[in-house]
Order: sequence, then C-alpha cells, then structure tokens
Amino acid sequence: MSSEPKKIEKIIPSNAAQIVETIFRCKWSLTVYSLLVKGIHRPGEMARSVDGLTKKVLHDCLNKNIEFGILERRAFSDAPPRVEYHLTSFGNKFLQVLKEIERLQDDLVQQSANRKGIQGP
Repeated sequence: MSSEPKKIEKIIPSNAAQIVETIFRCKWSLTVYSLLVKGIHRPGEMARSVDGLTKKVLHDCLNKNIEFGILERRAFSDAPPRVEYHLTSFGNKFLQVLKEIERLQDDLVQQSANRKGIQGP
C-alpha cells in the first residue's frame, strides 16, 4: 500500500446555476462583493471591516471565488508584500445577476405589501 496522501480534485460547477447556488451557500461571498464595490481590496482590511469574518474563512471564500473566475488575486512585490482581490469581467457580469435577484426580491416584497393593502416606499 502506498502511504502517499490521495489527491482530491475539486469539482468546479459547470453551469451558472450551480455557481449561484454555491455562492449563496457561502455566508460571506455577498459581503466580500460589497466590500470590493466599496473599494476594499486587501484581505486584512476586509477582515477588519466585518465583525465575525475570520482570516481563514475569508481566505476560503476568496479562493472559491477565484476558482469560479469571479475574482482575481493580484500580488505585488512591494515590501512588505501586498495582495489585492478584484472582480474579473465575469465577476462584474455575475454581480449584475445578483443585482437582478435583489430587484426581483424588491418586486416580491412590493407585491406582498400590495396584497395586504400596504403601500411600499
């Protein structure tokens, strides 16, 4: 028997619906996107900006988004070393989908309020 550890290959979702499902299962992905939109690109600053977001969980979240092609990691050879995360062109398209989902949710809330006879904002 070989004592070498088995290499486990990660399975990256092959369609957009699976990516959306996976992202929504991650508690922090949407928070990370909002930080990026606000101009916060460095992981240390991200972790300090959100209560409860640990560096390990953030690292896992960032890596998953990189695997999906939503984010890219940029390493700079500064002293001390600096790393930033940015949306890819696919990531920008993906955020547009999320904005549409938010609009859909707003419409559902408005419809529910109208059925109850309550006027929304």
